[in-house]
Amino acid sequence: MVHSASSSASLPSQFDVLVVGGGAAGLYSALCLPATLQIGLITKDTLSISASDWAQGGIAAAIAPDDAPELHVTDTLKAGVGLCELEAVEVLVRQAGKCIQNLTEMGVAFDRKGEQLAMTLEAAHSRHRVLHAADTTGRAVVTTLAAQVLARKNIHVFNQALALDLWMHEGACCGIQLAYDKLVTGIQAKAVVLATGGGGQIYSQTTNPAASTGDGVAMAWRAGATLRDLEFMQFHPTALTQEGAPRFLISEAVRGEGAHLIDIDGRRFAFDYHADGELAPRDVVSRAIFNHLQKNPDESVVYLDLRVIDPERVQRRFPNIIRKCQKWAGINVFEAPIPVSPAAHYWMGGIVTELDSNTTIPRLYAVGENASTGVHGANRLASNSLLECLVFGAQLKDLAPKPLADLSDRSIAGINAVAAPVDLNASVRWLRQSRTAIGQLVWQSAGIAREARQMNTALEQLAKWQAEFDSMPMTKTLKGLKEQITTHQLPAQLTLETLRLWTETRNLLTVAQLVLQSALFRTESRGGHYRSDYPETAKSWRVHTLVKDDTYVRSQPITP
Repeated sequence: MVHSASSSASLPSQFDVLVVGGGAAGLYSALCLPATLQIGLITKDTLSISASDWAQGGIAAAIAPDDAPELHVTDTLKAGVGLCELEAVEVLVRQAGKCIQNLTEMGVAFDRKGEQLAMTLEAAHSRHRVLHAADTTGRAVVTTLAAQVLARKNIHVFNQALALDLWMHEGACCGIQLAYDKLVTGIQAKAVVLATGGGGQIYSQTTNPAASTGDGVAMAWRAGATLRDLEFMQFHPTALTQEGAPRFLISEAVRGEGAHLIDIDGRRFAFDYHADGELAPRDVVSRAIFNHLQKNPDESVVYLDLRVIDPERVQRRFPNIIRKCQKWAGINVFEAPIPVSPAAHYWMGGIVTELDSNTTIPRLYAVGENASTGVHGANRLASNSLLECLVFGAQLKDLAPKPLADLSDRSIAGINAVAAPVDLNASVRWLRQSRTAIGQLVWQSAGIAREARQMNTALEQLAKWQAEFDSMPMTKTLKGLKEQITTHQLPAQLTLETLRLWTETRNLLTVAQLVLQSALFRTESRGGHYRSDYPETAKSWRVHTLVKDDTYVRSQPITP
């Protein structure tokens, strides 16, 4: 039986736990929560549309005979450039085997070599430890998890439902404000789990899906949660770059299998920047490409050459990449190299969480890319992200949320759905134009290389856009008004699609300013954060950037 709600008539006013997000983190969290709890799973698209579904490379786990958890820990700490939290990394690595076993028992068909699980090598790993399902590992995992979720009677899925804000009461989270099926209402919950993914859409060049607008981080910040290390964005070195084609990620596993990164003359230029060449950490390879293109302004891309790999192996390991390159760019990877350049890929920072995934706000939890667990530090080790979704989602297995007082007579800040927006067409035009402009601005000012003058100019522009956003008639109708928990009908002029555009633009403006302020605050270069005006890594900055409200402070120094 499929337990998926199709209309607001089937939407309860209260759950034990609300999970916001339908990717690997949200799905696995919902499955790991005690089966005695009534769980609502909210996703603004459908269960299959998430960055997890797009993940190609695989899941890192030190379970091979020639591997050891200690080696995986060392590799993770090295990639994180001094900002990983050792205790969190230990939890990640040592619980990996159990999570992989759980996925296998659920039916995830990882590739095998004989009777053993097949392992591949990815950049900055010292062993072959990345499990995969061809080059669509994320899809294999999410598809399996979604089927499991839909079969659970205690989990109720709400597709195309829009979480607008957290519902706060006396300093604790007691639910969310939700737009669903032309209605806006407050849904109470004893606990809320944010698993909304990353915020790559603040960049014009990103491998993330359109839904990755930083919703969870923005909602948590507005509610007063502490955030951490927002300046650390990982730029994937090799995204397909050709006019008319999407920025499709060419998996790191391609280089792990032996593909060469070359310039227009066929030279493997990455060795000019690091002894490991194209297998150096992602931030190093991305900057190598960036610097190479800066030195050669007539070139706009570099190339990934798969022709050096045995064709049969390419066919077996990367069927999806073969298809996508042919479909979107007309490239036969067996005959020509793939044009690539860096794109924003993964956000290391997020909502501060403890080992049990709780945040600084009571009753609020965060899992996956919108969380800052401490495992990634300044630069995520390849294929640790899907593993993080699983391991820290599993920490919710013993969650026993305390009863919640009846708040049905309380008002919550949010949307006044009774009043009709004024001049809706003009508002929609502004929102669409601004969403594009935000991405271009942040890519230019806080992309692979950053410096103070550009970031300050960008922040001034974002402040102007924020003021324009706040003064729009549509925003005046929607923002900062009082809404009773009782359900209200959306005005006829305001479709859910338009409300989503407003909400995502609101969140993108928030996240863009938070990222730029954090990047301006950290006056050094480390991992995914590179300042051309502060190019060196400073020992005094072996600290986290902590953000609460409008205050930015350093954490205590991280013990080596």
